[in-house]
Amino acid sequence: MSNQSSQKKQGNGQLVRGLKARHMTMISLGGSIGTGLFLASGGAIHNAGPGGALLAYAAIGFMVYFLMTSLGEMAAYMPVSGSFSTYAGRFVDPALGFALGWNYWFNWAITIAAETSAASLIVKYWLPESSTLLWSALFLGIMVFINYLSVRSFGESEYWFSMIKVVTVIVFIVVGLLMIAGIMGNNAPGLHRLTEGDAPFHGGFLAMLGVFMAAGFSFQGTELIGVSAGESEDPARNVPRAVKQIFWRILLFYIMAIFVIGALISYNDPMLLNVSVTNIAVSPFTIVFERAGFAFAASVMNAIILTSVLSAGSSGLYASTRMLWVLAKEGKAPGWLRYLNRGGVPVAALAVTAAIGMLAFLASLFGDGVVYVWLLNASGMCGFIVWLGISISHYRFRKAFVAQGHRLDELPYRARWFPFGPIVAFFICSIVIVGQGYSMIRDGSFNIYGLIATYIGLPIFIAVYVGYKVKYRTRVVPLEQCRFGDD
Repeated sequence: MSNQSSQKKQGNGQLVRGLKARHMTMISLGGSIGTGLFLASGGAIHNAGPGGALLAYAAIGFMVYFLMTSLGEMAAYMPVSGSFSTYAGRFVDPALGFALGWNYWFNWAITIAAETSAASLIVKYWLPESSTLLWSALFLGIMVFINYLSVRSFGESEYWFSMIKVVTVIVFIVVGLLMIAGIMGNNAPGLHRLTEGDAPFHGGFLAMLGVFMAAGFSFQGTELIGVSAGESEDPARNVPRAVKQIFWRILLFYIMAIFVIGALISYNDPMLLNVSVTNIAVSPFTIVFERAGFAFAASVMNAIILTSVLSAGSSGLYASTRMLWVLAKEGKAPGWLRYLNRGGVPVAALAVTAAIGMLAFLASLFGDGVVYVWLLNASGMCGFIVWLGISISHYRFRKAFVAQGHRLDELPYRARWFPFGPIVAFFICSIVIVGQGYSMIRDGSFNIYGLIATYIGLPIFIAVYVGYKVKYRTRVVPLEQCRFGDD
């Protein structure tokens, strides 16, 4: 985009369309490849066996495919930074759009705090006596600086952060396959670990159900493509391209990585249980690299996971800032949050959102790791609620589009499997939301505080939705009155 065009956008009080196709692909790809793959995959294999983990991640992966095609169809035709909040308000009910917007802002604002806290814990691998407060402040400052410069600077940083993760996963898969074949390492394990003991399916259906829910958390972040569409240089072209690439790459990376881990590490290996942000040395990635003969694996993986956490925090700051700006623009948040600087960055919304990130500092006051877990649990439900909103909005979008006399060939990108896709995604998301507390019951760790932390996002969402609906007496928008314009 030319400077003159950018200036015009800024003068109109709009965000700058500065994201290229490669930025959008990597933003969404990087948002879903992180600690869920590097750390949680080991626990998934331990609990459900390699077959159960593969099946659970594949099932969630296909559900995400339906969601991304649904979001891609709407974002390519109507690229707005409010994304699913705006879509829900126009095609379903203004109250739903309001609740989804604030829900998503809360989700990512809390994630900023959680990821900042996690980053400070990871640094203690090298500097165990260092201050959590100091590192939290430094990492939050880096995230704010990247987002403050311009959307292009954010896109570039996410591109390279994500590239590190992608290269790591590719190298891991290649090394793992060479080890399975006996070309690397001290022996050729083959595929016998995939069927030893109770494998490939360990713990039965209930164990796989628990992994099924954990897999959902791993894939969260793919919906960032909808938020970034409002700042894409050519959304009608870039959004479909990104949607097509993201799904297959994520599915390939997750499925192949879990296959390699399951083939090289026994599902009953106790080391798979000890993985956490404070114990990177036993990440399944680290274990495989060390067995391949890379003595420095722990330090390298620790550095990679650190960049992964910082990437997630920066993406969260970007997404929540844009959502808060759109809420203000639509009159659903204080008007002063609409302020943009000369670079087209919503700095007022950025400052408010970053202030929530200060919650990470509580990690140094209440014990390292405790606050991180609570914050992560509190925000976890919100992502699934957003996915529910996307499926409902797309169903109504397509119905309204046809009802108002539009032809499907007018759509720059058309989601396949409609209406099967959004309906299936809706039901799977509903099952995952209802079953969030299952893992506590299964492993005997049930307690009222954990239950509250797990489900707190749901009553908050319902309260915001009902409160707005009662105050403004909103109703479901008739299909003939749904708006498709940029206004």
